[in-house]
Amino acid sequence: MKHIGSYEAKTHLAQLLDEVIKGNVITITRRGVPIAILAPYQEKDTDAKLAVAELRNWRKGISWGKGMNTRKAIEEGRR
Repeated sequence: MKHIGSYEAKTHLAQLLDEVIKGNVITITRRGVPIAILAPYQEKDTDAKLAVAELRNWRKGISWGKGMNTRKAIEEGRR
């Protein structure tokens, strides 16, 4: 991981972005203290959407028994 000062990062942003496109990760520092990371963009929404869909499918498969639902099970657990 490459470290670069904030002033230099501002001055050479185009070159840094070219490095990021190649897959490199760059840490931007101010007075030697890390303040930001330049990294390739990664789509994360698809992972979250997939997890929510899997949870919904899992919930459909739960059998609580006659007359029982999620709310009743929660209340029962609080007693």
